[in-house]
Amino acid sequence: MYPSHVPLYSNNPFSQEAYVYSLPYQEMDYSYSTLEGRQFGGQQPPSAPPGQELEPGPPTSPPPSTVPQQTHQAGAYAVDPGSMIGCLHRYTYVWLRGREQFWFYPTFIGRHSVSGYRWTGARWVKYGISLRQIQSFTCV
Repeated sequence: MYPSHVPLYSNNPFSQEAYVYSLPYQEMDYSYSTLEGRQFGGQQPPSAPPGQELEPGPPTSPPPSTVPQQTHQAGAYAVDPGSMIGCLHRYTYVWLRGREQFWFYPTFIGRHSVSGYRWTGARWVKYGISLRQIQSFTCV
């Protein structure tokens, strides 16, 4: 009842079928499911865009068991991003406005925020926060 194949070329160049099926059908080889060298010209796929590094993962061990003394008070508005550079990839204890405090492991510091990993008491979880919310911090 229905044709078992679709013609590759049509006799009428102005028909819809001629437009849709004007190119010969090429069969694609989807037989491999893993990343092989032939997909990337014999090279491994890049792990990060050129000029950028991958964000490191969380620390492999828990933070120190003792809470440091709060000594550094931030200004009235926000923590300066430059002041946290020394804490990058180090255990950092953070006091937020509103009395919340926790261990943090910063991996990225932006102009208005910092991101990394927060210690929950049992494991590290991804976490980001505005620099305006940080009252003070100290790294060990």
